[in-house]
Amino acid sequence: MSPGFSHLIETIPSSGIRRFFDLVASSKDVISLGVGEPDFPTPWPAREEAISSIEQGLTSYTSNSGLIECRRAIAAYIEERFGATYGPEKEIIITNGVSEGVDITLRTLLNPGDEVIVPEPNYVCYAPLIQLAGGKVVAIDTSQTGFLPNKQAIKSAITAKTKAIILCSPNNPTGQVIPKKILKDIADLAENHDFWVIADEIYAELSYDEPFVSFAALEGTFPRTILMNGFSKAFAMTGWRLGYLCAPQEFIARALKIHQYSALCAPIMAQYAAIQALQGMKVVQDMRRSYEMRRNLFVGRLNEMGLDTAMPKGAFYCFPSIQKTGLSSEEFALKLLEKARVAVVPGSVFGLGGEGYVRCCYATHIDLLKEALTRISNFLKKR
Repeated sequence: MSPGFSHLIETIPSSGIRRFFDLVASSKDVISLGVGEPDFPTPWPAREEAISSIEQGLTSYTSNSGLIECRRAIAAYIEERFGATYGPEKEIIITNGVSEGVDITLRTLLNPGDEVIVPEPNYVCYAPLIQLAGGKVVAIDTSQTGFLPNKQAIKSAITAKTKAIILCSPNNPTGQVIPKKILKDIADLAENHDFWVIADEIYAELSYDEPFVSFAALEGTFPRTILMNGFSKAFAMTGWRLGYLCAPQEFIARALKIHQYSALCAPIMAQYAAIQALQGMKVVQDMRRSYEMRRNLFVGRLNEMGLDTAMPKGAFYCFPSIQKTGLSSEEFALKLLEKARVAVVPGSVFGLGGEGYVRCCYATHIDLLKEALTRISNFLKKR
């Protein structure tokens, strides 16, 4: 008989995204629009730099915070691209992907019972990690406001226990980008009600229709902002597991305590690769243009089929409504996989407002996207 396990872990569901990833892995002739990953390899200069560092024997631990050269490169990049200023010595930690950054951020901030406002649909890791840190999720349904949070909804969710709000912009799964006016409204609420703003901007480089506005660049937001970003999405470096946190020194010093015990440091060869990647912004721009072209094709065709789909402003996801089919999100995704061999993710796994939608990742080769569209169209006609 087993001695037993944590009661808390028993309440945490497995990732809905990974469930469908596993289904795809066990199926044949499936076009996957499920897992959010670039279809480009890591740019060669970054790979070459990592190879060179290994050949030179640079395979040791780094500082818990990360290579100072990498933190300086990140600080310069954040200031030049987004207008936010952070000191590389004491205001930046390099993490094992943004996911670790989310985890240690929440564990640094939350006491038992503290509340975190989460506009949903949103990335699947936020709610479970809030719960694992002892906090309470206060979800806001954004499906009636263009998948954007609004000031009144947030204000109504604030209580004496509110500790933070998590913003993911450009958003996973909807692809929507929070405009500057709403960001300013949130900044005012955070200041007036004294809570943190956790800004997950991993898709910041993938903003299509207008320049991206970083929450951390807004005037007066520095003291209560935790900025998250990384190399997985825009730099096609998912497997390198490299992200970073930028925040005031008093937060970083505390988050570093958790990081140094749970992860120690990010891989040194990945950090050397990241330094080189930041020198290659033209490649990032080329990838962004490719995603934009695919976005226009894919979303246009979905709308022609009758699957109402708002044009995403960033990231590489769209969030078509499947409500006209009469199926639930999970039923639609399972039937589409079974009958058309196309994998999407049920919108319901992303929280409030996600039911009735599915997430499609269009970071897929154009020929496969076209074939997927043909299969989806045929599936809808045969129902």
